[in-house]
Amino acid sequence: MGFVSEAWVLEAAKSPLVRKQIELPDPADDRAIVEVSACGLCHTDLGFADGSVMPKKGIPIVLGHEIVGKVVAAGGAGKHLIGKNVLVPAVLPCGSCVFCRAGRGNACPKQEMPGNDVHGGFATHVDVRSAPLVPLDGAPEGFDLREISVVADAVSTAYQAIVRADVREGDLAVVVGAGGVGGFAVQIARALGARVVAIDVDRGRLDLIEKHGASALYQIDKAKPFKDLRKDVQKVMAGFGVASLRHRIFECSGTAPGQQLAFSLIGSGATMVQVGYCRDPIEVRLSNLMAFDATVHGSWGAPVEIYPDCLRLVFERKVALTPFIQHAPMSRIDALFDDMAHHRLERRAVLDPRA
Repeated sequence: MGFVSEAWVLEAAKSPLVRKQIELPDPADDRAIVEVSACGLCHTDLGFADGSVMPKKGIPIVLGHEIVGKVVAAGGAGKHLIGKNVLVPAVLPCGSCVFCRAGRGNACPKQEMPGNDVHGGFATHVDVRSAPLVPLDGAPEGFDLREISVVADAVSTAYQAIVRADVREGDLAVVVGAGGVGGFAVQIARALGARVVAIDVDRGRLDLIEKHGASALYQIDKAKPFKDLRKDVQKVMAGFGVASLRHRIFECSGTAPGQQLAFSLIGSGATMVQVGYCRDPIEVRLSNLMAFDATVHGSWGAPVEIYPDCLRLVFERKVALTPFIQHAPMSRIDALFDDMAHHRLERRAVLDPRA
């Protein structure tokens, strides 16, 4: 029988998305059809749309990887999910390779990322692997499940970075880039007992995150010499009296200056996690890692196994979503891309594919 999905398709870079119908086949044994309730808009989508990054599937493609919805059909392995509200992880691993068996499904070579490897959630329906889907049975009564779409990537990516850095009570977390993923990293680190320094160029972002977990703020003045900027931030960090062994530095800005700053803040025994994506190269002295016996991790997405704990923080209201979200109809997608490209979006857009 199959399903007909109303989708917004990227047919050419730097061109408006085209609204059209796409036929989806009946799901194979290991796949499911999810009726999309909402899909978040991410900077990765903008990169694909403006041509700065090519989707692995190529073009044409339906973008969107922050998906929440209801399973309306599934093959044999996923039939128990039919009728359930689910979160679609941004990284859907194969579940059987050496990476998946080691709990590193986010690095699975056979992973599927909606809107990159396969058609994504800028549509009314999406065809995805069923095994990684996360049921939302534990949601509190009255919780707006559309907001959970951002947990698929922005929140879970932040949570995975915090886990990778082994953040514990009493640590000092430094988050470079306090918008988007960085804003959620601040909240999660605080929820786990760390004190948090939030760093950003935008005063509005800092004022918002101050209400949601930041212990100290630092607004970057782009005109200030880099050495002075680094000294200022180091002074703020020193004020907490936490040994550098317990410093956890998160680069979430996805900019070359942000990466350079984060790396420069590494001290003896410290840990840094690179979370943001940037195509621009930077120059750093890797010998600092040797001299400081320090650690730098990369962090891509999140393994499926961490989603229940991540969702628990959200459902217990330890991580706020509503102040960081704005709802919009999918029909405004091109205008929203323009707003994002020109830094006019103050919150993460959550899109309704039926509007």
